[in-house]
Amino acid sequence: MPNQQLAGFVNAIPLVFVFIIFYFLIFRPQRQKEKEHATMISNLNKNDEVVTSGGIHGTIVNVKEKTLIVRIDENVKIEVEKSAIAYRKKAQSENPGA
Repeated sequence: MPNQQLAGFVNAIPLVFVFIIFYFLIFRPQRQKEKEHATMISNLNKNDEVVTSGGIHGTIVNVKEKTLIVRIDENVKIEVEKSAIAYRKKAQSENPGA
């Protein structure tokens, strides 16, 4: 009887290793990316140049609680969810000559 229990435990060891590998290769990096994205979204300011997840490039003209007003061309502004921002290209303060 003890040999059967030991054999069951030994058979479960590869499953534990597979879970550990999945954690470090998939789950952990995904969580870190989500945390970085949330930080980037919370730090968005007026005049930041952004790209939405739909590929629209624009400049933030107003920051609201859950949305942003983004200028995409002369006299063309759209309101987008903050979560729809894929990344920030650069801040206006980083390029003072422009």
